[in-house]
Amino acid sequence: MKKTSLASLAGAIIVVGGGIWYLTHHSAESAGGQKSPNAQQGPTVVSIIAPKRQDVPVELQANGTVTPISTVDLHPQTTSTIAKVHIKEGQFVKSGELMFTLDDRTERANVDKAQAQVERDRASLADYERQYKRSLELLDKKFIAQGAVDTLKSQVDSARALLQADVAAVRSASVDASYTAIRAPMTGRVGAIGVYAGSLVQMTTSLTTITQLDPITVAFTLPESALAGLMAAQRQGAVPVQVTLDNSSVAVNGKLSFIDNTVDPIAGVIRVKAEFENKDTSLWPGQYVNTKLISHVLKDATVIPQNAIISNTHGTFIYAVDKDQSAKVVNIKRLYAFGDNAAVSGLNGDEQVIVEGKQNLRPGGKVRIAAADKPADAKVDGTKQKG
Repeated sequence: MKKTSLASLAGAIIVVGGGIWYLTHHSAESAGGQKSPNAQQGPTVVSIIAPKRQDVPVELQANGTVTPISTVDLHPQTTSTIAKVHIKEGQFVKSGELMFTLDDRTERANVDKAQAQVERDRASLADYERQYKRSLELLDKKFIAQGAVDTLKSQVDSARALLQADVAAVRSASVDASYTAIRAPMTGRVGAIGVYAGSLVQMTTSLTTITQLDPITVAFTLPESALAGLMAAQRQGAVPVQVTLDNSSVAVNGKLSFIDNTVDPIAGVIRVKAEFENKDTSLWPGQYVNTKLISHVLKDATVIPQNAIISNTHGTFIYAVDKDQSAKVVNIKRLYAFGDNAAVSGLNGDEQVIVEGKQNLRPGGKVRIAAADKPADAKVDGTKQKG
């Protein structure tokens, strides 16, 4: 019995001793073969680029509508019958060109009647003037009284006033007669014609429309933030504007002609117009076009790639390489974006801006510049622009 107990005790001692040896040796191996979880990571590999200084034209783009400078809805100024239509639909007419002739028989008769009245009253005036002259001679000889002379003088004045009224009546009848010849009030293109020879027309009847096509304007809106730049550019001279049609790559060049006097407080935009020569009628009223203009130029602006810029709830910033090869945060303001680049403020121009590898960075984190990174004097392409 004692031998069995001693054997069991010896076996237990051997098992415990083996366990202690295993634990101590395994821990030592683990300590020598694995890194501590708190060990510091190596530097982050990044690519850098140096900011560039260049003039950046601020280009604004918007959708616009072609609008004529003027369009006229032609109406007769009297009630009559169309005698002849001298034009065709879609025809180009010049200012003063005859377009419609109305029946003018009544108007011509009225003019003749008024002229006859003038001749009659002119003869009456001449007769009263002769009588008045004779009465003055008789008054000198004391053959008539002064009252008779005064009466004749009054008759002369009355006849002269009546003659003037008849002359005015002739002019009035001539004006009425002129309404029977309807002429183009401006140079432009004729629209649809809704009357024909023999049609009875009144002052409310629309005969046709004339639309001025050359020059022509394009109306569009720009954000109110562009107003200051537009006003400054306009003070320096003509502001060039370029438009292209949706189905064409041909650009038409013009100049800014109008800036509205009020900003739309709801939409926050300002209405503007640009004027274009349109001799080839490439622009047509009502068309939608794409407009582009340069409001102003950012002189000697600091330009960096847009993929270097980070925006979050804390603001807009970039990572730059500090003197101790760590990442530092530099707050910036994006002034204008064009293509793959952006003009910014907040940089001195000598920073090493991190463009690749920034997603793994933290402020103060160590960095290592990649061997194949872009040279510090890499050119920033500013030719491709967008508003």
